[in-house]
Amino acid sequence: MALNNNITANRYPFIAIEGNIGSGKTSLANKLATDLNGKILLEEFEDNSFLPKFYEDQRRFAFPLEMSFLAARFNQLKTQLNSLELFNNQLISDYIFAKCLLFSKVNLDDDEYDLYVRLFSIIQLQLRKPDLLVYLHNPVEKLLWQIKNRGRSYEQAIDADYLIRIQNAYFEYMNQQKDLRILVLDCSAVDFVKNESDYAKIKLLCNEAYTVGTHKITL
Repeated sequence: MALNNNITANRYPFIAIEGNIGSGKTSLANKLATDLNGKILLEEFEDNSFLPKFYEDQRRFAFPLEMSFLAARFNQLKTQLNSLELFNNQLISDYIFAKCLLFSKVNLDDDEYDLYVRLFSIIQLQLRKPDLLVYLHNPVEKLLWQIKNRGRSYEQAIDADYLIRIQNAYFEYMNQQKDLRILVLDCSAVDFVKNESDYAKIKLLCNEAYTVGTHKITL
């Protein structure tokens, strides 16, 4: 795809950045929001008291963790999307609401997941989907390296198998979507945090015109 150097302001009023744990979602969302003069929406995971407990005892704390994320993400998105519609701003988020469903499918037992899906299905009807979903794909080895180097103590026990299960859940979700513009960026060989030329390519790609469906690009 040829890159268009002319940035169209607010082509996508609501851009969501997604990816596996350690993929750089928050870093990219922050950089895009700054450069595009958009409003940033970051997931408030560090204040979740269940998260470190979950990594210590996943079976015991999976359900309260996922329920707390469901409530927090809904409240965040509902507030910010209402503001977006009111003031005609651009919103850039480092997550999608469907993330609740993807992680709960991996983390919960079947009976808990069935209950969770019923709650999620009711709540999601109140939220609009992003105009563009950008998924950052990285090999598991790179994810593990980035998780280790960012140094969050409660994440250090995350293993490759867990990351693969999360990755598969994202792919399954994206393959099922019929009404979303999805941009899948293979970031295996780039470092958009430290390398400005890598970031510049991504910024341009996030502003190209896409049809509904999945568009896969290797950087």
